[in-house]
Amino acid sequence: MKWLSVRAALASGFAASLLLFAAPAHAEKRVALVIGNNDYRNVPKLQKAVNDARTMGDTLKQLGFSVMVAENQTRQAFSETLLAFDKAVGPGDTAFFFYAGHGFEIAGQNFLLPTDVPAATEGQEELVRDASILADRVIERLQNKKVRTSILVFDACRNNPFERSGTRAVAGGGGLAPMTQLPEGVFSVFSAGPRQTALDRLSNSDTNPNSVFTRTFAKELTQPGVNLVQVAQRTRRLVSEMAETVSHKQIPVYFDQMVDDVFLNGTAAGAQAQPAKPVEAPQKVAALPPVAVPRIAPPNDSVNAPIAMFSRHNGGWTVVFSIADPALGISWRIGETGDFRETGFIDTLDSRTRKRMPNPSIELPADAPASTIQVRYVDTSGDMQGPFPIKFDPEAALIRDQRKILDMTATSWLSFREFNGLLVYYTHLMSYRCAIREVRVGIDSAVPDKVLKMPPCDPRDPSVIPHDAQPYLKLAPSTQFVSVELTYRDGSVSEIKSFRR
Repeated sequence: MKWLSVRAALASGFAASLLLFAAPAHAEKRVALVIGNNDYRNVPKLQKAVNDARTMGDTLKQLGFSVMVAENQTRQAFSETLLAFDKAVGPGDTAFFFYAGHGFEIAGQNFLLPTDVPAATEGQEELVRDASILADRVIERLQNKKVRTSILVFDACRNNPFERSGTRAVAGGGGLAPMTQLPEGVFSVFSAGPRQTALDRLSNSDTNPNSVFTRTFAKELTQPGVNLVQVAQRTRRLVSEMAETVSHKQIPVYFDQMVDDVFLNGTAAGAQAQPAKPVEAPQKVAALPPVAVPRIAPPNDSVNAPIAMFSRHNGGWTVVFSIADPALGISWRIGETGDFRETGFIDTLDSRTRKRMPNPSIELPADAPASTIQVRYVDTSGDMQGPFPIKFDPEAALIRDQRKILDMTATSWLSFREFNGLLVYYTHLMSYRCAIREVRVGIDSAVPDKVLKMPPCDPRDPSVIPHDAQPYLKLAPSTQFVSVELTYRDGSVSEIKSFRR
């Protein structure tokens, strides 16, 4: 049973290598710390965490990272390793942190367990806190060093390592809590979702030295021209499919707060890679072209380029353009050829120009295919600006729009009704199901453990609930509250919400 990945060398030789590695950092380096903990003294030992760290270390070296590998870290050794990592990174760097070992959640905070973490029972949560490494603190340290990109990968099982037969365990979440509130520039990946166990192997005859997650993730990282989101999505699909072959559920999740796409092994097809700056030996730094959805930066990367918001309704799509400059007129077309169409005007004066304000929105049909919208506008000097390309991806736009609505209307996810007994309706969730992968509820429990069946998403009419769908649960009359948790299509997980009668 495992959690996160990073490797360790041992004894004095490793200590010396840390000192050499901790030389002053230069800008725009790639630096990685991988830790693997197998040999726990007071909680169950692990079998493959060290192997996973070594594999990840080798993989990251291939991608141009300077790699620190630490194994079987005690609390003191863990702290010293993180200190060396601090000294090795600097402003503008790409930092990669991989941990394989036991991890534990207490009160919504994630802790990485060193090999000498003490055995603990009910009421001794402080022992675990004091003897472990707070995962959020790793992020804070990288933020303090002003690294440009922080990538954190955790390969750990989702059970409680403190459970013992005949005793009451430390109160924790049986794994790690979702890291949904990440600062800008941080990307994190978990080997399994909440309440899911990460597989070490697929069967007794599976001789692969690495866990199911790490063997897959390491391979996907080296695929050329693939960004981090695509790596995470491919890993999620492949791991989930492999787990299903042995009737196991394991769906890796990721949390993305990157402003730009990040490519660790070359840029996407047609994109121009940025030149690398040599560090020790020539290597490429992370290519960070502008985000492709929902906007593609224009060729001149003008700060005044329009951006667009897409919203889906029964009749089709509404696209609202936002332009920083005052505009006297807006026009648009689909694709690279054809005539531009004016958006017209609305009955409002723009206080900046004292003229009627151009209509900032257009309508597209419900079945509009993926395309590029070319937008241009007339500035206050009468000059035409643009055209600027804006990418329209219907599937991505639908998910993004419905996710936004769900976040804004969290108090409406469930509602109680008294009708021939007690019912709880989840009609609201069904209406925005295209953004949802899974819904779990807990009846009189703060732990959602029951899956609500949702009809498949219909992109042609996404908000309509099928006539044969049952959007409610029948509850016992004594039910007091229901908890609910959403897993979104991108793998991220919502906070657990509670609804009382």
